[in-house]
Amino acid sequence: MPETILVTGATGTVGSEVVKQLVLSSSSSSSYKNDIIIKAAIHSENKADNFKQYNKSVQVVNLDYNKPETIADALNQVDKLFLLTLPSPDMTVFSNLVKEIRKYDSSINHIVKLSSMAADDEEIGLATTIGRIHREEEEKIIEESGIPFTLLRPPAFMQNFITQFGYTIRTQDAFYVPAGDAKLSFIDARDVAAVAVKALTGDSQQHMGKAYAITTQETISYGQAAEILSNEVGRRISYIDIPEEDARKGMKDSGMDDWLIDAIMEFHSIIKAGHASKTTNVFEEVMGRKPITFSQFARDYAQAFK
Repeated sequence: MPETILVTGATGTVGSEVVKQLVLSSSSSSSYKNDIIIKAAIHSENKADNFKQYNKSVQVVNLDYNKPETIADALNQVDKLFLLTLPSPDMTVFSNLVKEIRKYDSSINHIVKLSSMAADDEEIGLATTIGRIHREEEEKIIEESGIPFTLLRPPAFMQNFITQFGYTIRTQDAFYVPAGDAKLSFIDARDVAAVAVKALTGDSQQHMGKAYAITTQETISYGQAAEILSNEVGRRISYIDIPEEDARKGMKDSGMDDWLIDAIMEFHSIIKAGHASKTTNVFEEVMGRKPITFSQFARDYAQAFK
C-alpha cells in the first residue's frame, strides 16, 4: 500500500524543498519507488501553478488553519505529515490544528515538525518569544498528542539572504542587520528538507521521538557572509550593522506587527551576545554526509543576487 505524505507550507522555503525531494525520492531507484502519494497543502489557489512542474506526481490541496473544514479535507487518508506553522502570539490556531490532527491519529502515524533551534536551549532560547512559542506552545502540544513525532530545530536559513535581504543586495549591493560581528550557525534549507524527507520516507522508527538541532559545522558573521557572497557573485556586497532604532523603523514601515518586531529584535540581541553560534554533528549523523557550506550556497544561488 502506498503511503500518503502531506506537506504543509508547501510553497515556502523549506516546504517547497520537501516536496521537491519527496518527488525525487519517489521517482528514484530507492525502495520507496511508487510507494508515496505526495499532497502539497497551499493557502492560496493562485499558488497551485508552483507544482505544475511535477505533472501528476503531486496532489494540491487547500489548507487554511483558520478553517477546520479545509484541515479535515487535507488530512483525509494521510499517513505522514510534514508540519510547518508560522509563529503567532495567539497559538489557539495551532492548538485547534493539533486537535483536528488527533481525529486522524488512527491513520497519521508520524508528524515531522519544523521548529526552531531557539526551542533547543532551555536557558537562552526559551527566554525569547520565538523560542517559547516553538517549545511551550507547539512542540509540547505535539508531544502530548500521542502521535509519533520528529522535531527539526534549525537555526537561521542561508536562504534568508534571498528572501529577506535579496532585494537590497540586488539594488544596493548591501544588506542591513543589527547583529554586530557575532557569529551564527546558518543552515541551508535544502539540508533541513533532506532530514525531513529521511524521517518521512526512511526507517521512521529510528527518528520518532527525536529532536534534531541541524546546523552546519562552521560559524560565520554577517560580515563574513558578505565577503563570501562578494566572491561568489563577482561584485562587492556589504553588510551594514544598522542601529536597532533603524531596524525597528524599517520593519514597522514594512507593515510588521509590533510583537513580531520585538521577537526579531530579541533574536538579534541573542546573536550579539554570541548565543547563536552553536554547531552540531546531527546532520552528518542522520544523512551520512557533510552539510552544505555557505560558500556552496552562494555559488548555487549566485543568480538570485544579480
